[in-house]
Amino acid sequence: MKTPKRNNRKNFSKSIVFSLVFLVLGFIMAYSYSLSNTNKESEGYTGGAFFEQEERYRKELINQQERNKALRDELQEKQSEVQEYEKSFADGENRYTEYAKEAEELRRYLGLVPVQGNGLKVTLQDGDYNPNSVNPNDYIVHESHVFQVINELYISGAEAISINGQRIHGNSYIVCTGPVITVDGVQYPAPFVIEAIGEPEVLSSSMRLSGGIMDQLVNDNIIVTLDEGLIIKMPALLTES
Repeated sequence: MKTPKRNNRKNFSKSIVFSLVFLVLGFIMAYSYSLSNTNKESEGYTGGAFFEQEERYRKELINQQERNKALRDELQEKQSEVQEYEKSFADGENRYTEYAKEAEELRRYLGLVPVQGNGLKVTLQDGDYNPNSVNPNDYIVHESHVFQVINELYISGAEAISINGQRIHGNSYIVCTGPVITVDGVQYPAPFVIEAIGEPEVLSSSMRLSGGIMDQLVNDNIIVTLDEGLIIKMPALLTES
């Protein structure tokens, strides 16, 4: 009777051991499966997030490149505008300088400002008296002689002209009255000194041309004297207030 009891106890003990073993094995397998799934989910999540972040950076980079290109284009446009402005400003300065020079020349021509410069002095004197001459006007300086000299000097490039120190202009009138001439209402006796500001050599050469003004004056018994290389000063024209 004792032997069967012993066998029953052994079988019960084995059953408990096997049950524990299977329980442990089941727990280990379940844990391993759960851990495996967790790792897979984690790996999947990490890969997706990295891809999204990379895509976002790529889009930001493209946007920044486009923005930089737009800024470069805008900068180039502004630089072109600045260059155009500088060019127009320089042109404006050049035009202003030209206008100022023209205005100064016009004032000089109109006699509104005093002038000074190199030039030529032409002196006209009555010829020596000839008792055999029937007409005394044959040896007197007339306004036509003065006009001849003035016109020749202007043609030769004279910038300003005066007679006996009085500045003349485009509307000046000269009248001969016996031994004197009247310039814009002011009388002057002989000799008549005509001064011109300009290139002295050019003015003198023009006066001395063969068959020119000087020869004509000498033929009319007028004494002509030329003085070159002088510094000539002329006042401004007298204007009515």
